[in-house]
Amino acid sequence: MKKSTKSHVVIVGAGFGGLRAAQRLRRSDVDVTIVDQHNYHTFIPLLYQVATAGLEPEAIAQPIRSIIHSSNVRFRLARVSGIDLERKRILIDQGEIAYDYLVLAAGSVTNYFGLDSVSETTAALRDLNDAESTRSRILHAFEEAAAEPDGLRRAELMTIIVVGGGPTGVEMAGAIAELRKHVLPHDFPNLDLTQARVVLLEAADHLLHGMHPSMQATSREQLERMGVEVQLEAKVAHADSRSVTLADGDRIAAGAVIWVAGVRAPPLAEALPTTKGALGRVAVEQTLQLTGHPEVYVIGDMAHVGGPDAPPHPMLAPVAIQQGDLAGENILRHLAGKQLKRFSYSDRGTMVAIGRASAVASVYGLRFHGFVAWVIWLAVHLVWLIGFRNRAIVLVNWAWNYFTYERGVRLIRDDR
Repeated sequence: MKKSTKSHVVIVGAGFGGLRAAQRLRRSDVDVTIVDQHNYHTFIPLLYQVATAGLEPEAIAQPIRSIIHSSNVRFRLARVSGIDLERKRILIDQGEIAYDYLVLAAGSVTNYFGLDSVSETTAALRDLNDAESTRSRILHAFEEAAAEPDGLRRAELMTIIVVGGGPTGVEMAGAIAELRKHVLPHDFPNLDLTQARVVLLEAADHLLHGMHPSMQATSREQLERMGVEVQLEAKVAHADSRSVTLADGDRIAAGAVIWVAGVRAPPLAEALPTTKGALGRVAVEQTLQLTGHPEVYVIGDMAHVGGPDAPPHPMLAPVAIQQGDLAGENILRHLAGKQLKRFSYSDRGTMVAIGRASAVASVYGLRFHGFVAWVIWLAVHLVWLIGFRNRAIVLVNWAWNYFTYERGVRLIRDDR
């Protein structure tokens, strides 16, 4: 086989940023290899719906090979263990891959804030496996409650704790409250579900950090109307699969504990011998290049743009998408000898669903809440979903759930 003379661009990670960089480079005069440990792209913003039986996993996943159809883009299923910056190689479980340009878009991992035992016992929500495991834990807690003769223990088993009052925590708590109200009474007619609790714990004095105070207040009010117990300034000192102990010594027993308190850069970032910013993110230039290694670009949740002292960008899909676009464009500009562009984030808004037909949304400076915000949230998420089949599945599921209050197949996996 004749060796290609084109520059080889390796993209680590097939999330929003990595795929957008690949799309920018397709049909250009470079060879592109996307490397990911999964053969599918996951629509992370809807993981909580899989975790609460609102959607099936295949509704928010799309095979990577079917996403980008271009003769110059290939996919490699592999786990990246390290990077040799001097030799321009990424190290994978089957050997190594050489690159001329490297785009690191490996996303993020759950942040346990130094509570090492928490990672081994609580449910997280960063990939499809997490979502299915979380669903199993929630449903299994109610199965146990249905067989428990002791009333006090039964009530404890029907308590679901969500740790973290960010967008994922708010959406998760709202979805569990709806599951309790509309679905579980049909599945467990002999359980007194008025004893079931959904507890949302947040260490700060408000929910949804970074959003407007009115939206933070609206979110809390809506959750409490749905029966969610919101506890602010509730710092967790210890947690396991069946309880949470707060810094003030208060202990809350539960049937399942879901940890969505935040994220940080992945271990791959730690393996890079470079300056780190907040949450272990890799400090990069405004052009998204690694200092001293202009052939390496770091984007998305891994990147701290502008150096460690600059304010970090939010770890959101729109940031990763815009950075993926720029990384692809700057590689082409570098090859053409043109001046590289600097990253400037265009914040088009933020939105969070708070249950059935309710949300808060900030779009281009305009704030919405309630049903209107939910329609905006619905439209945006359908547009972002990759693949017509996925959009059709999600739309049908949402319509079915809306009019019937039914949920998807409520499977309990054995690997809780």
